[in-house]
Amino acid sequence: MLVVDAAVVVTACLSEAGLRPLAKEQLMAPYLMWSEASSVLHELRWRKEISDELAGTALARLSEADISPRHPKGLTEEAWRIADGLGWAKTYDAEYLALAKLFRCRLLTTDAKLKTSGARIVGVIGPSEL
Repeated sequence: MLVVDAAVVVTACLSEAGLRPLAKEQLMAPYLMWSEASSVLHELRWRKEISDELAGTALARLSEADISPRHPKGLTEEAWRIADGLGWAKTYDAEYLALAKLFRCRLLTTDAKLKTSGARIVGVIGPSEL
C-alpha cells in the first residue's frame, strides 16, 4: 500500500503515462486529494498554463484513477496531532501523513517540505525512490 498526495497525482495525470508507472502499487489517498488535485488542474487551465484539452484529459485521468479513497476512524484527530507536532497551521498535508501512519505504509510525494517534515512521522518517498 502506498499513500499518494495531490502533487504526485496531478503530475501523473498531466503525463502521457498517467498513473501506469504506479500500477503495481495499491494506491490510496484521503478524500481531500481529489478536491486538491482538481483545483490545481482547474487553476493551471485558468491561468492558461495548460490547454483546455490537456486539462480535460488530466481531469478524466483523475476521475478514472485506481486510487482508493480512505477515511479511517481517527484520521482527522491524527492529522490534527501531526499538524500540531510539526507546527503547521493547516491539517491538509498532515492528513496524508496520518493516513500513511494509520495504515503503516509509505507516502509518495514530490513536495519537498512534506517529505522533509513528514519523514519524522512515516516513510516518505519521492517518485525516483520507488
